[in-house]
Amino acid sequence: MASARDVLWESGYDESVEVNQRALIDKVLARYSGEFTVFRELLQNSDDASATAVEIHFETKDYIQRKNGKTDVQEENGAVLEARGLPDLKTAVVHQWSFKNNGIVFRDEDWSRLKKIAEGNPDEEKIGAFGVGFYSLFSVTEEPWVFSGGQWMNFYWKDKKDQLFARRGARNEADDPWTTFQMELREPTSIPPPFDFTRFLASSITFMRHLLDVSVFLDDKRLSRLTKAPGIPKALSLPRGLKAYSPLNTMQVSGIQATPLSIKAEVMQWVYMAGTEKPQPKKEPPKPVAGGGGFFSSLFSSLTGASGAPSRTNTPAPAPSTVPQIDPQTIVESNVVLSIFAADIAVKLDKKMITELNRSTKKNPPTRMKYELIYTGKNEYDASKSEDEQHGRSTGSVFQGLRADIEGTGQARVFIGHATGQTTGLGGHMSARFIPTVERESIDLVDRNVAVWNKELLYVGGFLARAAYEIEMENVRVLWNDAVTAARAKGPDSAVDPEVQASLRDRAIHALKFFTFHPSTPSAVVSAALEDAFFACAVSASIFSSFKSPFPLISTSGVRDASEVRYPDPTFSGFVQDLPVVPEEVLKQAKTMVDTLRTRGMIKEITFMDVLQELRNRPLSEIEMIACFKWWINMYSQGSSTNLDYVRTQLLGAAVLSIEEKGEKIAQIVPLSVVESFLNSRSSGALIPTDGPLPPHLLPVAISRHFDPSSLMAAFGWRELSILEWLRHITNPPTPHDAEHDLHLSAQWAERVLNVLARASQSLPKSRQEEIASILKEHACIPTSAGLKRPEEAYFQNAHIFHDLPVVTLPSGAAVKGPMEKFLQTIGVRKHVDLQIIFDRMIKTGDWTIAELIKYLVAVQSTLTPVELERLKMTSAIPRELREGEKLPENGKPPRQRASELYEPLDVFRALKLPVIDWGAHPKWRSNSEEAKFLFKLGLRRYPPLAELVGLMASGDEATRSAARKYFFDNYMTRYADYDPDAFSNVAFIPAVKGGTRCLARPHEVFSAPEWAALGFMVVDPSLKGEDLIHLKVQDHPPGPRLINLLKSNPPPTEDIARQWFTTLASRVTAFSPTELRFLSQTPIVPVKSANGTFRHLAPTQCYFKGDSQAQFHSKLFTFVDFGATANAFLSACGVKHEPSVEEIAKILLDNPRQFYELAEGRDNYLTELRNIAVNRRLVSSGTMTHLKRSAVLLGSRRVRKNKPAPSKKQPDDFAGDLEEEDWEYQYDLLTPDKVVIADETHAYQLFGDVIFTAPQEDLLEEFYLELGCKRLSTMVREDYHTSSEVIGSRKAAETRALILERLPLFLHEHTHTKIRVSYSWLNNEKNFIVKTYGKLTVTKTLLFGEKRASKSQDASAVARRIGRGPIELWLAGNDQVDMYEVSTSMCRLLFDSPKVNDALLFMTILSTDLRALRRRGYNVDRILRQQKADRQAAEEAARSKAALLTQSTTSSADTLVSPPPLKPEGKTVMDALVEHGAAGAVDKATKHGPRPLSTIRQSFDFLKGKRRGDDAATLAGPSDAPALPPKDQAESSSAGQAPLLPPPQPDRPRTPNPHATPRNLIASNIDLAVRACKEERGETLQNRQNMQMVKESLNEGYCDISGHPTDMTLVGEMGGIKVFVAKDVPDVRSLMQTKSESLARFIYTIRPLQEVYTLPPTSLHIFYDRAGDLIAFNRNASLFLNLRYFEQWHDAEVKSGQLLNAYTSWYFTLAHEIAHNLVQAHNSEHEFYFSSICEAYLPAFMKLVSSK
Repeated sequence: MASARDVLWESGYDESVEVNQRALIDKVLARYSGEFTVFRELLQNSDDASATAVEIHFETKDYIQRKNGKTDVQEENGAVLEARGLPDLKTAVVHQWSFKNNGIVFRDEDWSRLKKIAEGNPDEEKIGAFGVGFYSLFSVTEEPWVFSGGQWMNFYWKDKKDQLFARRGARNEADDPWTTFQMELREPTSIPPPFDFTRFLASSITFMRHLLDVSVFLDDKRLSRLTKAPGIPKALSLPRGLKAYSPLNTMQVSGIQATPLSIKAEVMQWVYMAGTEKPQPKKEPPKPVAGGGGFFSSLFSSLTGASGAPSRTNTPAPAPSTVPQIDPQTIVESNVVLSIFAADIAVKLDKKMITELNRSTKKNPPTRMKYELIYTGKNEYDASKSEDEQHGRSTGSVFQGLRADIEGTGQARVFIGHATGQTTGLGGHMSARFIPTVERESIDLVDRNVAVWNKELLYVGGFLARAAYEIEMENVRVLWNDAVTAARAKGPDSAVDPEVQASLRDRAIHALKFFTFHPSTPSAVVSAALEDAFFACAVSASIFSSFKSPFPLISTSGVRDASEVRYPDPTFSGFVQDLPVVPEEVLKQAKTMVDTLRTRGMIKEITFMDVLQELRNRPLSEIEMIACFKWWINMYSQGSSTNLDYVRTQLLGAAVLSIEEKGEKIAQIVPLSVVESFLNSRSSGALIPTDGPLPPHLLPVAISRHFDPSSLMAAFGWRELSILEWLRHITNPPTPHDAEHDLHLSAQWAERVLNVLARASQSLPKSRQEEIASILKEHACIPTSAGLKRPEEAYFQNAHIFHDLPVVTLPSGAAVKGPMEKFLQTIGVRKHVDLQIIFDRMIKTGDWTIAELIKYLVAVQSTLTPVELERLKMTSAIPRELREGEKLPENGKPPRQRASELYEPLDVFRALKLPVIDWGAHPKWRSNSEEAKFLFKLGLRRYPPLAELVGLMASGDEATRSAARKYFFDNYMTRYADYDPDAFSNVAFIPAVKGGTRCLARPHEVFSAPEWAALGFMVVDPSLKGEDLIHLKVQDHPPGPRLINLLKSNPPPTEDIARQWFTTLASRVTAFSPTELRFLSQTPIVPVKSANGTFRHLAPTQCYFKGDSQAQFHSKLFTFVDFGATANAFLSACGVKHEPSVEEIAKILLDNPRQFYELAEGRDNYLTELRNIAVNRRLVSSGTMTHLKRSAVLLGSRRVRKNKPAPSKKQPDDFAGDLEEEDWEYQYDLLTPDKVVIADETHAYQLFGDVIFTAPQEDLLEEFYLELGCKRLSTMVREDYHTSSEVIGSRKAAETRALILERLPLFLHEHTHTKIRVSYSWLNNEKNFIVKTYGKLTVTKTLLFGEKRASKSQDASAVARRIGRGPIELWLAGNDQVDMYEVSTSMCRLLFDSPKVNDALLFMTILSTDLRALRRRGYNVDRILRQQKADRQAAEEAARSKAALLTQSTTSSADTLVSPPPLKPEGKTVMDALVEHGAAGAVDKATKHGPRPLSTIRQSFDFLKGKRRGDDAATLAGPSDAPALPPKDQAESSSAGQAPLLPPPQPDRPRTPNPHATPRNLIASNIDLAVRACKEERGETLQNRQNMQMVKESLNEGYCDISGHPTDMTLVGEMGGIKVFVAKDVPDVRSLMQTKSESLARFIYTIRPLQEVYTLPPTSLHIFYDRAGDLIAFNRNASLFLNLRYFEQWHDAEVKSGQLLNAYTSWYFTLAHEIAHNLVQAHNSEHEFYFSSICEAYLPAFMKLVSSK
C-alpha cells in the first residue's frame, strides 16, 4: 500500500488552501458577546504595553470636518444644551473613534504579529493570548489605522472582496509618544452611553497593572477622567489553619498583601444628565446558565451587546420640568477607596501540562502570578452609599460597579486584565490569570487542560476569599476583646457597650454577606468551586477536633469558632445565657450564609451537652431554674429515647439552684443532684408545716409549686415527700434541731406533730400507720401527766387498776378524742395495764387462781393488742395437772406450761397420758364457757394432732396403742379425714401378720388381701376389718413396681411355685403399665427345666405356649411352656407368644443358618420357613432385612451331571444343554444373595445351570430373592448374534411378520397379568417391527457372573433384538424351519418386562395353530379370516405391480458398471445377505450423476491397487452367497472380543452364476449405511483384539489390521475436533501434540475435505501415531483411524509446498477401504466389491474437490 501511495504522490501536483478571511473574521467576531468589546481589548493591549494613560476620542463628522478645516455643522440639542453649545449625548452621531495610549511604541515584531490572526502575545507576563483581540476593531470599521512611533499600518480589503491586506509605511511624527488606533465607523452611530461607559472604565482600570489615567472625549470636550492612586501594599501573614496549596499542588500561595486603592472620577454634569438610572437590587440571584466554553466558544456581539453583562434599565432622561438648571460642563468629582487583597502564587507544572497550555494559549503559563480580590469594608461601603444619597442622582455613582455586591445581584465580575461576563458569585471583583474563552467573556472550563488550570486557580480564589474573611473577622475579634477588657476595667460585671457591640456586629454581618456565595453566571461552576475552596481550605489543627473546618463567626459572645456557636432556640433562652449563639441580626441580615453554615454542619443546634456546660458553669436563679424545668419536662414528655434516664442523671448532676433569701447576703445553693423529693401541696403534703425542719433532699417549695406533681415525678424521677419521710426527718435529723423544733424537748412541737400525723393517718394505709407507730415507739414524744413518754408508756384516761399511771395530757388543753385518740391508740398508747405488771403484782403473790386470771383476761380481751395476745400464748403461765404417781417439784409449785402444750381436762386425754390443764374443781370446766373459748384462743388443745396420735398407735404400750386406735377410728370422720399414709411411711403402727407372726407394719408394707402372704408379703391382722381398713387406707394389693422387684430379685424357683405366683399375678395384670410389662417381658422370670433336671430362667419373650400348632421342628429351636390357663394369661401379657413371629424366625435363622438348615432336616422344611418369611416379609424389620441381604441364608441349587459314560467325540461341546432332566442331579448350598441367580430364562438356565446356583423356581421365592438382591439370569447373559448374508425379499420374513401381527391380538387378549412394553399399533408400523431372514443364525450366549465366565454357541431359527428405543427386529434363519417357540420366546422377552415360560408356550400355540382350530378351541377368529381375505386381494394387486416394475428394472440393468454377484440356487440375490436399509426415498447416487466412462473408474481402481497391493491386475467381483456356519474355533474366539457392528466375515463358497444384476438402489443404500455407521471412539485406550487378522502392507490380504500391533494406544489430545492416539512405546507421549503440531495440522487440513466428500460424521475420524509397523489405517467398531507417520513420510512435504493432489487421492481410497469394513470385515471379494462401489459413488464429489484445488 505504501509503495502505491508513493506512486500516486509523484504523479500529483500542489494546490494552495484558500481562506475566506472576511468570513473568518466575521465568524470570530460573531462570538463576542460583551458590551464595549473594542475598548476592552484596546485597554488590555495598552496595559500589556505598559501604558499609564489612555485617551478615547469620539469624533463627530462636524468635528472631523472642523479639524480638517470644514465648519458646516448643525446642532440639534435642547434649549439649555444649545445655549451651551453642547450636543445631546444620547443622539449625537459620531463617525470616528480614536484610541490612544502612551505605552511602548510598536516594534517590528509587534507590527508583524499585528497582521497575523490567532498569533497571540508570547510573553507569559502579558494577558493577551489568542491574537484575535485587535480584530475586534473590524466589528465597527472596515479599514482600521494604527499609528505608533514613526510608522503606520492600514488594513483594507483588496478589491473590496474577501482577502484582507495590510499596508505599512513611515510618518513624520516619529517622536509622538502616543500609539493611536483610528477607526472610521462602518456606519455612523451614537456614542456608547457615556455614564455607563465611564462606569465600565472605572471597573476596568482597577486591576490594570500599569494604567493609571483614562480620559474620554467627545470631539474636544473631555467628558470624564479617571485617575487611580494605589497605596503602599501591606504584607499580611497567612491565617493559620488554611491550606495554601491547590488540590493538585500546582499552585501555592506564598503570601498575601492588602493594598489600599483610591480612584478619583472627574465627570462632567453633562454625562450625568445623559445617564441611565442605577439598576435596582435584584430580589433573587440570577439563575446560572450553561457557561464556560472552549477556544472561540462564546459568541461575540456588536458594540452594545449585553448577553454576558448584568442587565441595566435604560430610561429616558428626566423631564425638563424636574431637572434643575445646572451647568452641564460642571465637573463633578467623586472618590472611592478600596482594599485589594492580593495573593502571591507560585506555579509549579509538569512539562506535559506546560506543553498543553502552550498549545492552547500560544504561550507558556507564568511561574508566578497574583490573584486579587476587591474588598469593600463596612465603613467604605456605607460612605459610598451615603455619597449616592447625597448626590441624589438617579444614575447613582460611577463607582457602583466597584462597590461590594452584598445583595448578590451579580455585579461582581471575574477580571482577566479587564472585566469579563463571568460573575464571581460573592460580593467583590476578582482578578487573576484565568485562561478565558477566545472572546474573553468567560472562563474556559471545557478544554481539559485549560479547565485544570482554571479550577486550580479557582481554589486559590476561594483560599484568598477565606483568608480575607478571616483577616476581617480577626480584626473584629481584636476590637471586641478590647471592648471587653475596657468594660471589665470598669467593673467585673460590666458588659460591653451596646453601641460598640452593634457596630462590630454590623461589620461582621457585612463580611458574612460579602462572602456569601450566590450562583454565578454564565457558569455556575465558578461560584460553586470558589465556595467549595472557601470552606475546604480550612483544616483542623487536631485530628481529634470535632470540626475539621474551623470558621470564625460573630456570636452573642463575640467572634468565636463556628463549632462553638449555636443556632438560637427560644426554648433555651430563659436559662441558657452564656452559650454563644448566632445573634438575631445575623439571622435576619446574613440568612443565606447562616443557612449554608448549618447545611455544612458548621453551626449546630443547641445540644444537651451545651445545656450541661451552661449548668455546670453557673447556678441558676429561681426564674431560670423554672424555665429549665419547663424545657426538660416538655422534652421528656415528647421523647422516646431509651437514654433519657441517663440524660436526666447528667442534667441533675450539673444543675445548681441559687435561692436568694430576703435579708440574706449569701444566696442558698441547692444542687439538684441531692434533690430526691418534692412537697405536693395538693395532697397530704399540705399538712406538713413548711416553717419547721424539712429534709435536705426536698426540692424548694418555691420551685415545686409551679409544676404538676406528676410531671416532676415522671421527668425527674423524684418522689412526693410523704408524711413518713417527714416524720423520719424530725425524729432522726442529720443535725440536731433547735429546741423549739425538737420533738423530745418541746411538748408544743410534739403536740403539733401529733396533730399533723393524726390528720394524715386517716388517709394512710394500714402499713404506713404501722410504720409511723414503729417510728414513734422509740421516741418519748407523747405529752403525759408525767412528762414526754414513749407511746407504750402512756395510758388513756380510762385506764384503771393503778393510780400512778402516766396519762396523756396535751399542752393546749385539748381533749384527746376523735382522730387524735384513734391515732394515739394506733401508735401504742395503752388502754389497759400491761400483763407483765399484772403477773408481777398479782400472780406472784398467789392472790389469783388460773380461773380468776382467765376470767379477768376475758373481761379485757377487747383491749389486748396482738402483741399482748402473742405474749399470752408464749408465756408458760398455765398450771399442768399432775399425772398419776407424779410428785410436785422441789419448789412446791405446780408445773406451768403454755396453753398450746396442754389439753382439756378430759378423761379420754388422761387415758392417752396426754398433759391436761389443772383447772381445779371450782368453777367446773365447761368446754363451751367464755373462759374455755379464751383458752382455746390461746392454743389450748382440744384433740391430739394426727402425727402425735399415730405416734401413740406405734407406742410400745399395748393399752396406749389400743386407746389411740380407738380414738383414731372414733374421730376419723370429724378430725382425721385428711389422714394420708404416705405422710407416715416410716412409722410402723398398723397391726400385721408375717409368716404367722403378729407385728407392726408401715403403711406400704402391708396389704389387705390375704393371698399375697404366699408371695412373702405382710398382710393386715385379722382383727382389723371393714371400715377400719378403709380408714387406715391399707392397700389391697402390692403395686406393680414391688411385684417387678420381687420377680427380678427372687423369681419363682420351680414350676409349681411359678404356677402359684403367676396365677396370683394374673389377677393383677391390669395393674401393670405397658412399660412394666415390657420390662417383665425381657426379665428372666420363667423357670424352665433343663434336660439334667435343673431349672433355668428365661424371659417371657423367649418362651412360647405349648399347643396344637407346635411343630417338632420349632420345639428344637424355641422353648414352650404351660403353667395353666390362669397363669398363662399373666405370661401372655408379659410377652409369651403362642408361636414364633417371622422376625424371630428370621433372627434365629441369621444366628446360625446352617444349624437352622440341619434342624429343619433338609431342603423342604427350610424352604417352608423361607416361604413363611417371604410371605410375611413386610413384618420383618428393616435391620433384619439388611442382615438377610448380607448373610448366607438363601438356599440355591446347582445342576451337576450324573456320572454316566462320557459322550462320544462326535457330540458337540454344547451337549450339556441337550441333556434330559434325569441326566442331572442337584447340589444345594446356603449362599449370600449376590451368589444366587433367578433363573428367569429357561434356555440360559439349560446352558449354564451347572455353573451357577439358582433360586427355587417359585414366584414367591423368586420375588423374595430379588428383593434381597439376587440378580436375574437374563441380565447376566449376553447374546451375540452371528449371521450370514441377509436374504433380501424373503417370503418367510414377510409371512412371519404378518402371522405375528395377525395372531398377536389373540395372544394379548389372553395375556392380562403383565403390561406390554409397546402397543400393538406401534408394532403394526412397518418401521417399528422389522423381520429379516439370514442364511444362518448363530447365537453365542456368554454368562458374566462375578468372576465366572462361560460361553455357549447354538444355531437358532429365530432371534429378536431391539437397540435402545429403536425398532424391534426379528431375525429368521433361512436354512432351517422357523421354530415358533423360539419366535415366541424372543418376542416375549422384548414385549414384556418379566416374561414367563407359559407366555412363550401360549404365544407359540396361537402362532402355530390353524385359525379354524383356534376357533374350535374358543378363539374369535372370524374377524381375522375376513382380514386375511382382504389382505390376499391387496397382495395380488401388489404382485402385478411388482412384475411390471421388475420388467422395467431388467431393461435398465445395462447401466450397471460392476458385475453383481450371482443368485443363490434358491433364486435369491446376493443382496439378501446385506443389511436391509429400507429407506423409501433412497437415491441411486451412481445413477444420479449420470453415466461415466468406464476407463475413468478403471484408472482409479488400478491406481489404488498399485499403491496398496503391488499387483497390476485385479478383478472386481460381488460378494458371496449365504455363508456357511463358521468353524468352532472361530465362533469361540469371537465371543471373547467385542461383537462387530455387522456379522463377522464368512469364507467364500462356490457361487452359481446369476444373469440378473443387483439393483443399484440397493447397492447405494448399503453404501449410505456404511458411511453413516462411522462413529466416534469414546475410549481413551485402544487394546489389541484377537478376532482380526494381521495383514502386511506388502501382502495381498490388506493393510489395516491392528491385531498384531505390539502395543496399545492412548488418547493424548485433540486438534480441530479430531482425537489423537499414540502408541505407548512412543517416548515422551504427552509432548507429541506439541512436537507434531504442524504436521498434525497439515494432515487434518488434508483429511477434513475428504470427510466432507464422504459426508462422514465429523467425530468419526481419528489420527494415531506409532514408531514402526505397516499399519496405515484401521476400522475399529466403525471408528476410522489414520496413521500420521505414513502421512509424514509420503505426503507432508508435498502438502507443505501446496501440492495436495497425491495426498487427496491416496487418503480418498484409504477412507473408502476402511468404510467398506463397516459392511464386510474380512479382506475378500465382497469387501473388494463394496470398496469399489464406495469409490464409484463418491467419485464425482472427489473430482469436484480436486478441481477446486
